[in-house]
Amino acid sequence: MPPADPVVLAAAAHPDDIEFMMAGTLLRLRNAGASIHMFNIANGHCGTATLGRDAIVAARRAEARASADLAGATWHGPLCDDIAIFYDAPTLARVAAVVRQVRPTIMLVPSPQDYMEDHTNACRLLVTAAFCRGMRNFATDPPTPPADGACVLYHALPHGLRDGMRRRVRPGQFVDIGPVIERKSAMLACHRSQKEWLDVSQGMDAYLDEMTRMARQVGSMSGRFELAEGWRRHSHLGFAGEFDDPLSDLLGATCCIDSAYEAELG
Repeated sequence: MPPADPVVLAAAAHPDDIEFMMAGTLLRLRNAGASIHMFNIANGHCGTATLGRDAIVAARRAEARASADLAGATWHGPLCDDIAIFYDAPTLARVAAVVRQVRPTIMLVPSPQDYMEDHTNACRLLVTAAFCRGMRNFATDPPTPPADGACVLYHALPHGLRDGMRRRVRPGQFVDIGPVIERKSAMLACHRSQKEWLDVSQGMDAYLDEMTRMARQVGSMSGRFELAEGWRRHSHLGFAGEFDDPLSDLLGATCCIDSAYEAELG
């Protein structure tokens, strides 16, 4: 059974990471009645070839807020610079405070395998923050009351759909994002500083084309949907019940499970 009042926290390393790999599912969950939140751990200050630090941080902050507004999400501000997401006690204490404030029943988080350390460190921080959400003696920054209740974590696919060793990452669950692709694209288009940067370096419209290309690839992998996002459900231990799967419960036929993936889990 889905949670009575589902709360979804989509969290990732940089502004636009959610839009690339998670936003379609986030929008579908909002349409299914969930309250949604967006949280990027880093401020995106390295995402420019021309602007100074303060200018790009301000631009990317405004872009991220505009995207969250389009989604109907509560936005949570960044905590650190790019290339400074470290799995350490001070950062964990700050990430854990956000998780406790939101009290999510579902978390959409990055892949544990990725080409970039900011992404994998963000994944580790978010998983541990969720694990510690109800520990009374775990100190957060700022101090935040513990949050009880089940929380199910789903890992997105890495950008490029491959790990750092070039191996394709296979999802165990697919969400049909065709009906929300226009809104997902509009959210990604809010990140104008990134589109301009990648258009110059990779060719016209590379930014939006890359997102759509990956969605088509994942849709093909599903064998069912034209455009999809892929997910791997985290172990239930310390988080929720063994068979809890609120993503499937809330999205019904628009979410399908790869039975072969599940069978290989043993």
